[in-house]
Amino acid sequence: MNKAVILTNGLLQKGDAKTAHGLIRGTERYNIIGVIDSESTAGKDAGELLDGKNRNIPIFESLHSAQKQLINIDFLIIGIATIGGVLPHPMLEIVKDAIKKGISIVNGLHEYLSEKPEIVELATQNNVTLTDIRKPKTRKDLHFWTGEIYQVKAKTIAVIGMDCAMGKRTTARMIKQACQASGLNAEMIFTGQTGWLQGGKYGFIFDSTLNDFVSGELENAIVTCWNETKPDIILLEGQSSLRNPSGPCGLELLISGNANYVVLLHAPKRKFFDDDPCWGKIPSVESEIEIIEKLGSKVIAVALNTEKCSTEEAYEYQNFYEKSLKIPVLLPIQEGVEKIVSTLKAL
Repeated sequence: MNKAVILTNGLLQKGDAKTAHGLIRGTERYNIIGVIDSESTAGKDAGELLDGKNRNIPIFESLHSAQKQLINIDFLIIGIATIGGVLPHPMLEIVKDAIKKGISIVNGLHEYLSEKPEIVELATQNNVTLTDIRKPKTRKDLHFWTGEIYQVKAKTIAVIGMDCAMGKRTTARMIKQACQASGLNAEMIFTGQTGWLQGGKYGFIFDSTLNDFVSGELENAIVTCWNETKPDIILLEGQSSLRNPSGPCGLELLISGNANYVVLLHAPKRKFFDDDPCWGKIPSVESEIEIIEKLGSKVIAVALNTEKCSTEEAYEYQNFYEKSLKIPVLLPIQEGVEKIVSTLKAL
């Protein structure tokens, strides 16, 4: 695989770096050999910093220091997802420097490098590529919903959350891997740029797709996956949440994607959407489950994002919700997701 470094520029420990977090945890598309972050994190292992697991991915304070220690960097991946998808100016300067050093750029933001004449000219001069993952498809490449979804016989499970940045993609990927390890044929439909970066074969970029074609692109990804691999389980990566006012999302997965079942992500200590009181309080898990099940899908498990929780608190919350909801409650970071596999096999 091509060798890549991730650019976070001081944001590695923030929620904005969820793209970087996903790539640090694993990707089949690139060989991640380093992270460019800040002086305060330089010298540490990115996996250790992220969740206490050493992954042999060193952190550097600058592109210059990374190049001094690493050999043959093929790609610089912009590892952040900002509000509005804007590329911070300091990072743009690092991107320019990387291009001058012959490093190709992979960009998952809404601000497209291929539409910046200066960057395009620089890339041409240095014989490198610019990949804007979120650039929309042309009209001829888009699919409209057809109803073919009803021919899919796999159990389809939407992994959705109570808010943004809950760990939906990470949990879906972990469940896929746990299923495969236990002999279940499982596939995952990615719906964001990080899913593609991690090597996803089936999917589309939800928030870059014209609204008229979201349902059709989702259906096409699921149907193509079913026709080509005939999996037992198809996991759908959720985006945002059903009631986040900045971008409510999820009904498409349940209705157009015909998701039979749901794994719901919840962060017990997060009180407001996107941690902003102005956006309103996050409703209760019970009320979210009620809405989902009224739409015809069954919630088969809850997975907890234990941000700001001690290890003891994480297990206390797990015990509390298992008793009150009477369904499995997963702690993906603390103990993995293997406990859901028996539930999936029983389906």
